[in-house]
Amino acid sequence: MVYYLIICRSLTYAQRTAAALERAGITAHILRAPKTVDREGCSHAVKVSERHLASALLVLGRVGLTPKRVYIMSSDGSYKEVLL
Repeated sequence: MVYYLIICRSLTYAQRTAAALERAGITAHILRAPKTVDREGCSHAVKVSERHLASALLVLGRVGLTPKRVYIMSSDGSYKEVLL
């Protein structure tokens, strides 16, 4: 299954992001950003399924929580940045 990682600048920001998505009915999981995608070393990410990315970005835009970056996480474990 393919997932997207919404990179957030802090744990608090990731918690707010996940809460906003959960309120909208989108399942979201908080995790530390993998070292391969985390340039600053202290970011957290919110993982959402492929089918919910568009809705998730709309929800986040409405509540003013813009992601730092978004990566696609393939089933083989690789990551690729998605340009928004």
